[in-house]
Amino acid sequence: MHLNKSMARFLSNFSVIFSLLFFLNPNLLHAAWGLNMTQGVTPISQDVYNMHMTSLYVVTIIGILVFSVMFWSIFHHRKSKGVKPAKFSHSTTVEVIWTLIPFAIIVALAIPATKLLARMDDTSKSEITVKATGYQWKWKYDYIDEDITLYSNLAADSVDASQKNSGIDPKTADNYLRNTDTALVLPVGKKIRIMTTASDVIHAWWVPDLGWKRDAIPGFINDNWTVINKEGIYRGQCAEICGKGHGYMPIVVKAVPEKEYLAWVQETKLALKSKKDSGDKELSMDELKSKGEAVYKANCLACHQANGQGIKGVFPALDGSPIATVKTRITEHIHQVIYGKNNMPAFGEQLSDTDIAAVVTYERNVWGNKTGDIIQPKDVAASRKK
Repeated sequence: MHLNKSMARFLSNFSVIFSLLFFLNPNLLHAAWGLNMTQGVTPISQDVYNMHMTSLYVVTIIGILVFSVMFWSIFHHRKSKGVKPAKFSHSTTVEVIWTLIPFAIIVALAIPATKLLARMDDTSKSEITVKATGYQWKWKYDYIDEDITLYSNLAADSVDASQKNSGIDPKTADNYLRNTDTALVLPVGKKIRIMTTASDVIHAWWVPDLGWKRDAIPGFINDNWTVINKEGIYRGQCAEICGKGHGYMPIVVKAVPEKEYLAWVQETKLALKSKKDSGDKELSMDELKSKGEAVYKANCLACHQANGQGIKGVFPALDGSPIATVKTRITEHIHQVIYGKNNMPAFGEQLSDTDIAAVVTYERNVWGNKTGDIIQPKDVAASRKK
């Protein structure tokens, strides 16, 4: 009895709060609680939506019919009206009918659904191929036909706002936890094959507007395809719980006209070449620390924290750590960033020599670490050869 009263009180309070929120801002609840699937901007997403709606109409009609007959029967055959229960135990004819009709409905829905699934897996005649690799906690995009490799991290303003006791209002961050520093740029109107895999644990690449989700599994390649019909920015996220930073690896797809895409490809190739060629350049302490801070935020902050204190018992502190303060351990520090250690992933493939030099210099000269050590890109290049 007490439990029923508590439940009734909870439901009453919940309904009052819900009604008040809706009265104050109807759009708030509409945005947070969508009542239907995303229609999307691709042929597959439209087909999936249409299949969903067809199935919804069918089950809704069935539900209305079944419950109408049930409630009518309960009302008209109740004991208070003096109705006597029937004496029969079963009817073969009725059992055959209510078996064949659902079977026919299921087959009628299964045929187009199976055709749709087969079409979703047909990646033939793709014009562009992109491989998406999941890392803890970022995405790597390889444009197979263009020899372009990019890493997509959570946007810096979201990183800052997400830190414990940051004092930053998440509302001030642009698309908080849903924005990245690098978008996956794709042309509209082209059939694009997207392969998914992972380097560490299972992830899942999901952008609702494209109409599908694919698991990214270490050692396996899953693939799918898309044709984006409308220009715009489409957001998604990893949809497989992949560790502490699972909620911090969003996906941003930027669909642009083909001409703009081709221009972006050329600009990106030149930028990557310039970045690679800058490995011989000597940088000042200020330049290294400035760049290192950005690299640290994008790659290290989730584990070692903004204050360098790490997470006790899980991720070690860098502030005051011997590896980041003892001069004789500079090479070990560089090696650990390049090749990883224990739970720390290897960043040698993800970061350039300049990036690694910058972040190692930064880690050795912030917080309580005041070593004065300067690591140059050539030092990292030499460490790679050892």
